[in-house]
Amino acid sequence: MPRKVLLITADQFRFDHLGCTGHPLKPTPNLDGLAAESSLFLKHFTNAIPCGPSRASLHTGLPCGPSRASLHTGLYACNHRSVTNGTPLDRRHTNLALEVRKAGIEPLLYGYSDTSVDPRRIHAKDPSLDTFESILPGFKSVVDFNLGYLEGWLDWLEDKGYERPDPSESVFHHSPEKITEGRFCDEPAFYAAEHSDTAYLTHHACHTIRNHRNEDWFIHLSLLRPHPPLIAPAPYNRLYDWRELPLPERGNSLLGDAAMHPLLELWQQKIDTVDYFGSQANMLRLCDEDILRAKAVYLGLITEVDKNLGKIFDLLKETGQWDDTLIIFTSDHGEQLGDHHLWGKGGCFDSSWHIPLILRNPKIPASHGITVSAFSEHVDITPTILAWLDQEIPLAMDGRSLLPNLQAERLEDWKTGVFCEFDWRSLPQRHVERDEERRFENQQLCLWRDDDFKYVHFAKHPPLLFDLKNDPHETTNLAENPAYLSVCNKYLTTLLQHRMRHSDRNLTLWQLTDDQ
Repeated sequence: MPRKVLLITADQFRFDHLGCTGHPLKPTPNLDGLAAESSLFLKHFTNAIPCGPSRASLHTGLPCGPSRASLHTGLYACNHRSVTNGTPLDRRHTNLALEVRKAGIEPLLYGYSDTSVDPRRIHAKDPSLDTFESILPGFKSVVDFNLGYLEGWLDWLEDKGYERPDPSESVFHHSPEKITEGRFCDEPAFYAAEHSDTAYLTHHACHTIRNHRNEDWFIHLSLLRPHPPLIAPAPYNRLYDWRELPLPERGNSLLGDAAMHPLLELWQQKIDTVDYFGSQANMLRLCDEDILRAKAVYLGLITEVDKNLGKIFDLLKETGQWDDTLIIFTSDHGEQLGDHHLWGKGGCFDSSWHIPLILRNPKIPASHGITVSAFSEHVDITPTILAWLDQEIPLAMDGRSLLPNLQAERLEDWKTGVFCEFDWRSLPQRHVERDEERRFENQQLCLWRDDDFKYVHFAKHPPLLFDLKNDPHETTNLAENPAYLSVCNKYLTTLLQHRMRHSDRNLTLWQLTDDQ
């Protein structure tokens, strides 16, 4: 059987915005169709999210590295330690691309991997030190695209007859005459939908799939959308009527959500001073109509992604490769989308951590159309792919192959929750004083989430505890309630035990012996 792997990541894609996971407007017919022929994981979580990130400009507001580091290495952030955008990934760690090469397949990348190189063995003037958007070692970058490098896409647009934007990042800006000060702008982008960044990457991936139908291949299609800036080509900018969308899940007041924890207060300060969305709208001061218009554009970008993925799925079927290909669809992380008066990703709420995972294993037809209720994490993606390719899973990896979950309702020794980490150390650099309470090493959290509770532990600040069964929108912190002290202690113990069991194992599982 030919070995073909299609790994798709769509950045900043919320779990609840698939039709198959319950969105009432059914914005993803092609992904829903994929899920009907695949395994849909209901409790998939990313393991790491960076600092938000801060966006002084589009060049600094780039997609997220830490979540991808966990996906690509199979390691928790406490082990790979690439915890913020720009933090180098230690070259001693193996990764998905390097391991796939051992299977005799060249892994191809369309998009970006957001890797920060290890600076210790390269020249001080090496240009890779000027960006955290280098390519993960082992990948062959067929089409390089990210918010810091738009040149390939802009060349493509120019070839299509468009005037080249200057500066390049203005491709995601509205023209001044379209903007009303203090309002969210949902006017269309200047390029047509068939020429968008999503269409550009899809076009080139389809070219490879079509021309390598009789060969093994591995494609990582890394799509930016629906990641901000929230600007979409027609008709996706107004495909959905904002009047049909619900307001975000949030407290009665801006201050009420911020008062829950110092982190939330800091995050709101960041949003208040930073342009997230390619226009000058202040996302904390938007009226309800503008918030819903922003949500409608986000949903339109999701449908644009879905439309383009449908082209790839149709091509796989037309060329006879559908039943030869392991297909994985997931995201880097979610998006707050106004929940808790927050935008972007980070913190502790499920809007940022709970993401889609659809896995189609052509070798197990019985797994097609099932839902998997077991917990899964981003660290499980690389072990799953390696297991499907019959490759050995490195001992150091924290994740496990998900393939056994496709043949059993629940494995006896499977995980009972998920472990997540968030390091926001770049916030103090730009938005708060560097006082003792906010030293870099104090700006991190880790959490344990299961079906019943979410416990969030901070390096410096008090913990959070949410009763997920009775408070699914995470509005009430029970950690301050003496009646829940025993619950906090139980979850703190679980968190510590999990962290201890997953200490760095790169060499600790080896033992050198003297044969004499």
